[in-house]
Order: sequence, then C-alpha cells, then structure tokens
Amino acid sequence: MKNFLGSIGNRIFFLLLGGIVVAVFATNWLAGNERRNILRELRFQHLADRVEQIVQAVDNIPPAQRPIVLQAATNFGFEARMVDDMNDAIGSNVSSSSPLIEMLQARLGEDRKIAVQRESECPPLHADDGRGPRRDTCRVIYISLHDQALMRLRLHQPGEPPALRGRGGPGGPAGLFGLQYILLFLVLIAMLAWLVARMATRPIRQLAQAASRLGRDIDHAPLAETGPTEIRQAAHAFNAMQGRIRRQIQHRTHMLAAITHDLQTPLTRMRLRLEKVSDPGLQQKLIDDLGVMHGMVREGLDLARSMDSSEKIQALDIDSLLDSVCADAADAGQDVTLQGSTRAFVMAQPGALRRCLTNLIDNACKYGKSARVTIALEQQKIAIRIRDQGPGIPEAELEAVFEPFYRLETSRSRDTGGTGLGLTIALNIAENHHGQLRLRNLPEGGLEVLLELPPMTPPKNR
Repeated sequence: MKNFLGSIGNRIFFLLLGGIVVAVFATNWLAGNERRNILRELRFQHLADRVEQIVQAVDNIPPAQRPIVLQAATNFGFEARMVDDMNDAIGSNVSSSSPLIEMLQARLGEDRKIAVQRESECPPLHADDGRGPRRDTCRVIYISLHDQALMRLRLHQPGEPPALRGRGGPGGPAGLFGLQYILLFLVLIAMLAWLVARMATRPIRQLAQAASRLGRDIDHAPLAETGPTEIRQAAHAFNAMQGRIRRQIQHRTHMLAAITHDLQTPLTRMRLRLEKVSDPGLQQKLIDDLGVMHGMVREGLDLARSMDSSEKIQALDIDSLLDSVCADAADAGQDVTLQGSTRAFVMAQPGALRRCLTNLIDNACKYGKSARVTIALEQQKIAIRIRDQGPGIPEAELEAVFEPFYRLETSRSRDTGGTGLGLTIALNIAENHHGQLRLRNLPEGGLEVLLELPPMTPPKNR
C-alpha cells in the first residue's frame, strides 16, 4: 500500500476522489435538511388551512349549534369540542410559540388566544384497515373564537414520510434507489479523478522518461515544448540542460582524445631517439618509462571512447560476445575459462561492451593469475561473474578503485603496467548500458567482479 501511494498520480487520484465525495455528501446533507424544512413548512401550512376553515365555520354560527358542527369534524380528520378553561385542559408540553401558532395568528388575528400541545399517545380515528399499524401523530390546538369561547381541536396527522425523517428503509425502493445512485455517482467521480490524475502526471512521466533516455543517449531528440505554460517551461529548461551537458561531454571527450592522440607522436620520436643512447641499462629504463607512458596514452583514448555515446546501439547475443572475448584472451595466452549461458540478448554498443569485458578479464589475469568467467540469468538480469586467484582488494578501497588513475600500493601499481583507468573505463561503459559493476572479496581468496546487465526479449527468428 505504501508503494501504491508513493505514486504522485495515485495520491492526486485519492485526494480528488476523497475531496469531491466529501463535498458532495456535505452538499447533499445540507440540501436534504433544507428539503425537509420546506416539507415541514408545507405540512404546517396545510394544517393551518384546516384549522382556519373550521374556526371560520364555527365563528359564524350560534353557540348552541357549534357542538353539532364539531361532531361532524371527525369525518375530516380531526376531533373538535368546546372547553371552558384552557389552563385546566392542557398538560406540561404546551407550546405558546411555534411556527404553527405564528401562521394561525397571522391568518386569524393577533387577538386570538392560541396554544399547541403535542400528544405522545394518539389513538386512531378509524379502525385499522389491514395495512399495518398506523403511525399517526396528534396536535391539540386550543384557540379562542371571536366571542372568547374556547375550542379544542385534536388533529390527526399521518407519520412523517421518509423524506422528512431523513432516512429510508435499506430494503425499500427509496433505499435501493439511493444506493444505486451513490454507486453510480462514485463510479463517475472515480473516472473523473483518474482522468485528472493521469493528465496531471503525464508531463512528469514524460520528463522522467526523457531523463532516462538522456542517460542512454545524450544525443536523443529533445522534448516537445508543448502544453501548459509550466510544462513548456520545464521542457525548455530540460532541453537546454541536455544541450549544455552534450556540449560539455563533447568538449571534454575531444580534449582528452586530442591530448592523448597528440602525445603518441612525440613518444614515438623519443623511442626512436633512445636507440642512440649508449648505456644499455639507462636505455632499457627509458624504454620502460616510455612503455608506461604509451599505456597511459592508450588507456586515455579508451577512457575518452567510453564516454562517447555516438556508437550505434543494437541487439547483441551476450553469450556469443562473451565467448568471443574469452577466446581472444585464451589465444593471447591468458588462463581464462567460461561456463554457463543465458540465450539472452542485450541492447548495447558492441565495441564499448567488448572493451568493458576485455578490461575486466585482463585485470583478473594480470593481478589474479587467472579468470574464471560464468554467465547466468539472476533475478531478471544477466549476471557475468569474473573470479581470480589474486590477493583481493582491501574492503575500504573496493569503491575507490573505480576512480580514474587510482592504484593500489601493492600488486596493482605502475610496476605491473597498471594505469588506474581500466576499471573506470569498465564502470563508465556498464553505466551507459544501464548495468551495474561491483567488486567483492571471496571468502576462499581472490576477487569477484560482478557485471549485471538488463536483458531484452530475443528476436522471434532465433
């Protein structure tokens, strides 16, 4: 779950989805409250209409005839009778101020005495009709007539509908419809949030892909500077950075290649002139020094080439390439063996990858007497291991040996022909191919070099 939420797109998706759902539910709750208030007000208005009608009807007849009219009121949904004193008839739950009282006084006059009492137990007016128990409620209204006579009205009302109670039975039609509505709404909102998250993160993914391509090929086509203003600015800055890096690498590579190339001519002349030195001992020492300088110049050229990404990348059979490199080393008299196969292909620069493998095998043979090479597929990667029988490398210097011109003070020194560039060149090439190069000392003695490369899907015609 942590990795899933680590994506900025997923975070935007959940933030949008959660924010919209909370906003909609809050809006729906407020709208529901407002709807219930309006419906209650309509019920009060309907109740006030009924009371107004009976009061006006009783007001206009003589007092002796009023009981006869009030007795017939039962057929219209309320009980009515005349009472002598309001204070003796009402209980403790009387209300002298309510929306219903305000409506009645506005219609009948402010001089009327009006009180409303809500009864907790309200017997139905008629027998049950077989449709289940009724949920009637009663409001007892005391209201004075124009001659100050007091009339008591008990109005029966059906129970509040689900819309007024704010809930519906989960198994009823309203509850089922509400659940379907909510599910449909959530699906639509999730689709919208997913679309917005994709649109928001697409430029970031494109920028990340461009950065990855930049590591493989500095000359890759620049990003398209399209889209919103911020995206265009980011793409323009990235393209400018790519151009500066490309120029700096080219200038450094060309300078290093020029220096090392131009040094070969004076070194060759010096070697020819050393033939005229009469002292054989001095002559041999000078020739050895020139040989070291030639080696440094040669590896300087290799280092410049290892930083050059102009060589074309193509699919290579890694088994065949490694077998060829080991065969060449064996033909040169080196103690090299190869075991294993992967039947895998890699996308690589052929010359650069051959130079990387050659340097690693040469180092093993030069400083460890032999090279035992194995190749296998491990955890979806091509693992090439090169083991030697040398003294190994101190643990504190396993990383430092990858730095240019770094040499150990023991066997790996200039006396044995090392220049300190072989592992640097190999590491540059490995990283250019999205690989890793690691060293470790073996428990039984010797050093192991591990080169890991990402495989590609082999061609179908293999």
